[in-house]
Amino acid sequence: MSQTDELEIHFSATPYMVTDTSDGGLFKIRPNTSINATWDSPPAPGSMEDMIAICTIGTILSLMCVIGVTGNVYTLLVMCHYLRSSASMYIYIINLALADLLYLLTIPFIVGTYFIQKWYFGDIGCRILFSLDFLTMHASIFTLTVMSTERYFAVLKPLDTVKRSKSYRKAIAVVIWLVSLLLTLPMLIMIQLVQRDNKSICLPTWSKLSYKVYLTILFGTSIVGPGVIIGYLYIRLAKIYWVSQTASFKQTNRLPNQKVLYLIFTIVLVFWACFLPFWIWQLLFQYYESFPLSPKVMKNINYLTTCLTYSNSCINPFLYTLLTKNYREYLKNRQRSLSSSSGYFQRRNRFQRISGRSLSMSSQHCTETYVLGHAPLGNSSA
Repeated sequence: MSQTDELEIHFSATPYMVTDTSDGGLFKIRPNTSINATWDSPPAPGSMEDMIAICTIGTILSLMCVIGVTGNVYTLLVMCHYLRSSASMYIYIINLALADLLYLLTIPFIVGTYFIQKWYFGDIGCRILFSLDFLTMHASIFTLTVMSTERYFAVLKPLDTVKRSKSYRKAIAVVIWLVSLLLTLPMLIMIQLVQRDNKSICLPTWSKLSYKVYLTILFGTSIVGPGVIIGYLYIRLAKIYWVSQTASFKQTNRLPNQKVLYLIFTIVLVFWACFLPFWIWQLLFQYYESFPLSPKVMKNINYLTTCLTYSNSCINPFLYTLLTKNYREYLKNRQRSLSSSSGYFQRRNRFQRISGRSLSMSSQHCTETYVLGHAPLGNSSA
């Protein structure tokens, strides 16, 4: 058996597509395992159990697609409207919603293949479909990392954060997508559609070791690395808030809205909750050859991890709505605070000008009185 054969695995959150025409053309989803794994009593092809499972997962994914696409399109429309107000958060939320939308748009292809039982989208479809998983995953977590970093510096150096322009944040968003694409390129290039034993199979063309290294790197860039950075930032923020609340004087005017920070952290936690099971499931079969699990259990786990990854894109629009609502309130409060502060300084400056003018007039009056009072003496003496 070649190394390529051993790579017939579920290598993305998108279910692994195999069309087998040798047993009546029934579409099957291979569980996340190598081809030489031990199988105990595999289910008969075309069984009622398989059809129920396919109908169930297809229905769930279709509902997720409708809910998620509607929510993210709504988010994009609202954010594009409020983008005119030049708020940094809006640019990043557009980035997140766009990543979620692109990911959800792969669902019709998955569900269609479930029911049609054939892969009609060719080699290009293989490359795009499976690459979008990793592309959007990285775009989302990188954006969340940048958002967390900006909130952190908004506390430490609020003036520097305010000075950053909208163009700067747009450039950051472009860099996020470019780096995500760079990390996805190996999958885009190395995967292809292969015809083998009357099967249409999407699989990578590299060695098993190379594929294991690649997946491990992606796990580090999408989960471990961002997790360490975000965890460190929020621990520091928690410490700053704790000190500010326990100090004799509270510098609350310097700190951003806590609800905004909480919601960003909630979005991060939801991302980890949805994608960490997927990554654990992927890496287990890269580092351990076999598991004492029946095909039915493995298939159900495969379904569960797939639904979890897509559910993240359905939950996010609701969190974005809460985030933008609280962020708008925070901006309004900050603007109101700045307006009141500027009004105070304007009144103070006006008072100082009036006081200075009065003082100057008083000094001038005293000087004139002094001069006029001494002039006759000078004349008389002269």
